[in-house]
Amino acid sequence: MNNFHKNYSGIIWLLTGILCGSIAGLLLGKRVEVLKPMGDIFLNLLFTAVIPLVFFAIASAIAGLEPGKKLSKIMGVMSLVFLGTVITAACITILAVWLFPIHEQLPGAKITEKISEQPIGNQITQLFTTGEFYELLSRKNMLAMIIFSVVIGFGALRAGEKGASFTRFLHAGNEVFKQVFIIIMKLGPIGLGAYFAYQVGVFGPQLFGAYARSLGLYYATGAFYFVAMFSVYAFIAGGMQGIRRFWRNNIIPSATAVGTCSSIATIPANMDAAKWIGIPAVIANVTIPLGATLHKDGSSISSIIKMAVVFALFGKSFNGVDTILLALAMTVLVSMVEGGIPNGGYVGELLFIAAYGFPPEALPPAMIIGTLVDPMATLLNATGDTVAAMMIARFTEGKDWINKADEQPVISA
Repeated sequence: MNNFHKNYSGIIWLLTGILCGSIAGLLLGKRVEVLKPMGDIFLNLLFTAVIPLVFFAIASAIAGLEPGKKLSKIMGVMSLVFLGTVITAACITILAVWLFPIHEQLPGAKITEKISEQPIGNQITQLFTTGEFYELLSRKNMLAMIIFSVVIGFGALRAGEKGASFTRFLHAGNEVFKQVFIIIMKLGPIGLGAYFAYQVGVFGPQLFGAYARSLGLYYATGAFYFVAMFSVYAFIAGGMQGIRRFWRNNIIPSATAVGTCSSIATIPANMDAAKWIGIPAVIANVTIPLGATLHKDGSSISSIIKMAVVFALFGKSFNGVDTILLALAMTVLVSMVEGGIPNGGYVGELLFIAAYGFPPEALPPAMIIGTLVDPMATLLNATGDTVAAMMIARFTEGKDWINKADEQPVISA
């Protein structure tokens, strides 16, 4: 019980704040506009902290890499598998959104129609680069800042001992801004509660239908992906034997993921499952820890759902080719960025909101959905690492890898 409270207390407090705000909005109507500044203050703190947080997280992670490891083949295959499964999850979700369009169910929930439109070429240029250094400090240029962070990280890595002091600065900055973000999120129940009171009071209870439909779509898509696509991946890795071994040994990791709501906390269970499945240790030891940070199938699904809802609330179409391509790119980016950051899903939401040019008012709906889907997202994120490791073993060790591991015992059903 203590562990449950520890792992879910943040979500419980956020939901409590949202519930109290909703009740206040229903009872007081437009009079709750007086609470909006409290929500705006919370959003401003988030947008202010996210730039240094993401910079230090990425730069310090790259600067801390150990050069010289002879794992290029495993790393190359791992990158392709991670990328392939994340994009597959996103494409399945886009198809689900098209089949069950959220925007058709939101006739009165539009927040605003005013969003800047630019040619796709200009959007790409501004998305990846800035003309001045100071412009990297704006949340509107998040991707350009991330690219710059990657370059800084590799620069520190190449500097070696001469750059040791700077590398320590990056590590220290990462730890400091993790704590800053945790402190800001302590205000989440109040900030989101105030903002949700404003939304319900001003735009009406029809918003609840929007969230209910989006949550239903997420959990249905997530359940399909968990059962069907994980089975497909296991089959690709080892045929019917691969499917049997994966599901026999996925019970404990699944329970751990839901119980802890943390991909990082599920690493030991995944490592143990990998051993029983027969995944070579050199692959499991690299893939599963990195996967906990970089491989996020569940976050890919939730990212598309949140984008679709935000687009619907702002009266925008989610069907254009440029919109979908940018959504896929942002989904891959979000799945990589959010893993090593506390409340990283919220950082992902900040990224796509900035990329599409939505105003700050777009953040609370995305945060609310992200909070409510967290258990299923964690289940997919965490257990997807094990089946990904199986595919990596298949493509690096050959199709008979699973037979070569027969000396390792397998848990019986």
